[in-house]
Amino acid sequence: HGLAVASVCSTASNALSSASELGNGVLICGHRLPDMNYLDLAECMPKDFEMLLLASQRIIDEAPNSVSTVQMPMKASVLIDTVNDMLYHLERRIKKEKKKPKPRSEKEQNYISNAKRLLMEKNQMTEEEAYRHIQKCSMDSGTNMVETAQMLLMLMYDEI
Repeated sequence: HGLAVASVCSTASNALSSASELGNGVLICGHRLPDMNYLDLAECMPKDFEMLLLASQRIIDEAPNSVSTVQMPMKASVLIDTVNDMLYHLERRIKKEKKKPKPRSEKEQNYISNAKRLLMEKNQMTEEEAYRHIQKCSMDSGTNMVETAQMLLMLMYDEI
């Protein structure tokens, strides 16, 4: 049905090993594996993996919301549709996380703070105006804010 099976495992430890090598995807399992149950496995899975539990209604009723489920016996079309939905949502979540800017280090934050402070002192700007000025210079020059703050600091200290 167009889905790639990256690995088939008979134990949870094998599944975790494969998952760490693969990076992301959907792990399909029953509620009991030889070396652990699905709840323990779900806690150990890498963050870019989703779990699909194939089980009876009784087990599904006890499953946490973080685990997707398909009731046994199942229809192939339900399984395929569920996996496709999970892959779609996983892909969207990963893309969204990649778009988030990474947090600045303390050193990088200090460059921006010092540049703001100098702009505020020399040009009688408010903190917000100084931040916006650095931001605008950054966009105009096509550099990130830290590099722009460093350039402003060098220029301002050369004038002193």
